[in-house]
Amino acid sequence: MSVAFRRESDDEHLEPKFELPIPPGPNLVTARGLALIGAKVAELESRLLTLTEEDAIKAARRDLRYWLTRQATAQPVARPDGSHVAFGCTVTFRMNGKTRTVTIVGDDEADPAAGLLSFSAPLSRAMMDAEVGELVDFSGKPEAIEIVAIEVGEG
Repeated sequence: MSVAFRRESDDEHLEPKFELPIPPGPNLVTARGLALIGAKVAELESRLLTLTEEDAIKAARRDLRYWLTRQATAQPVARPDGSHVAFGCTVTFRMNGKTRTVTIVGDDEADPAAGLLSFSAPLSRAMMDAEVGELVDFSGKPEAIEIVAIEVGEG
């Protein structure tokens, strides 16, 4: 029989499992973000000790590799002074007649539904370095965003 018609195993037809993608650019973190990464590493390390199924172990190891890489490349950012929009600030802004508040954080800490926006998000990039009262362009619209307030948290 020709090797073209032979089937070694079903495994060769499975979708390959790739590493989790690392966001491009620097891995800036807040103090809270660095603590969350450390907690995730600790959780995965302890979970690995309890797993027995091969697929679950592989998945946990893959996740652990991601978080260990993020921990090793983390660049903690100094607490901002609040004079302008910067990484770690909580910004209240008005856009399209609506007032919203977001905190600018690292990629792994971001949760837009909870008001935590990544520093690499287009909205964050548009507001970066703006001061209270300043109007900034966004999404091709001039003066689309008004910076209402800038706060700096404890951490």
